[in-house]
Amino acid sequence: MPSTATAPRTKRGTTRNRMIATAAEVLRERGAAGVTIDEVLARSGAPRGSVYHHFPGGKNQLLTEALHYAGDALTASIDRSADQGSRVLLAQFTEVWERLLQDSDFTAGCPVVAAAIGPADEEPQLTAEAGKIFGHWRAALGLTAADRIQVVTPPSHILGLLNILTALDTGAWLRLHRRFDVDTMLRHIESDRITVEMAVAPIALAIAAHPDLESFDLSSLRYIMWGATPVTASVADTVTARTGVRWLPAYGTSELPVIACSPPQCPRLDSVGRPVPGVQVQVVALDSGNPVPPGEIGEIWARADSLMAGYLPAEATAEVLRDGWYHTGDVGYLDADGWLRITDRCKEMIKVRGFQVAPAEVEAVLHGHPAVTDCAVFGVADPADGEAVVAAVTTRAPVTDTELAALVAERLASYKRPRRVLFVDEIPRLPSGKLLRRVLKERYGCPAER
Repeated sequence: MPSTATAPRTKRGTTRNRMIATAAEVLRERGAAGVTIDEVLARSGAPRGSVYHHFPGGKNQLLTEALHYAGDALTASIDRSADQGSRVLLAQFTEVWERLLQDSDFTAGCPVVAAAIGPADEEPQLTAEAGKIFGHWRAALGLTAADRIQVVTPPSHILGLLNILTALDTGAWLRLHRRFDVDTMLRHIESDRITVEMAVAPIALAIAAHPDLESFDLSSLRYIMWGATPVTASVADTVTARTGVRWLPAYGTSELPVIACSPPQCPRLDSVGRPVPGVQVQVVALDSGNPVPPGEIGEIWARADSLMAGYLPAEATAEVLRDGWYHTGDVGYLDADGWLRITDRCKEMIKVRGFQVAPAEVEAVLHGHPAVTDCAVFGVADPADGEAVVAAVTTRAPVTDTELAALVAERLASYKRPRRVLFVDEIPRLPSGKLLRRVLKERYGCPAER
């Protein structure tokens, strides 16, 4: 099995882009076996020394980037799905994918390179074997060739990439969009009779807040999958009450894309599901690393044959991969029946007077207020308590900071009550929906007022 790894992302220069575009061209003409470094250099005019400077993984990494290039080109034109050019582009993309699947070197272990938020909060690249990265996903979601799937998450993020590859591998019908727009998404669910929709927190919030949601016929949906961001039950319940559509929570990371999923036949909102077949999960004590019994909170570790081989640079790998186990950095617990619950990230836990506060728990309460459209909770230094809880919120209607803090105090322990509530114009997130708490801490991380 060839190694797969990840490196800090650099801006793509003209030479690198030219090499990728050339490789995609040769790939389409001759298949993976026909792509040679010499031909790419000759056609692109790139200097020989640039190959391993831009592509440390050599030909396999270049092939993977070429596939991404074809996918990006498809996404850029997908809004014009009715015109001939877009249909030709889709056919070319499908042809590239079919050629790759026929190539034994690719299916036997050519790495898929993806970007991830790494241990240092940077964006390294990581790799995993192409055939394994979507096998677990197809089984977990119960996808078949009869499904009609819509993907509105970015193809550059692991969730978007995973859904696209899985749909292609399954033979399902696929709808892509250049960018997310809630009206466009809902309209296509109705007109295309979409059976499986994918969502992250901002998408779920937009659906729940849509004033005319009931006017769309969403009856074709088997479920909406919620991944990449914590599930907010009040938001999901609002959508279900208004449309009848169920939600299917799932859990994965860029390093191990599919860890747990709620079974389609019995989805639950209070859990991300059970570990999918082929994936082992254990919860260990935060201090000792020893396994803990069901119901006890600790760090989630996982392993599977679809786990990444590592990061580039390789030095970062040792922080998260040890003895075959991937240390997710997520905090949670397994119940007696094997259902996995996630409470927060290890590094994002707020310590108030020695007590641990999970930001996601406080956010779930704030999301339940009808005036709140989005929120993020983070900790700031406090001379008396060590850290204090701060909440940043966006609203659709008037509400006071006192009212929101009191709501949290009613539902949770007193030390989890936000010391400050900040009203902001926007909650910073990555395109994947992931909260950027670091940005908020840097912006508002002054000592808390008592």
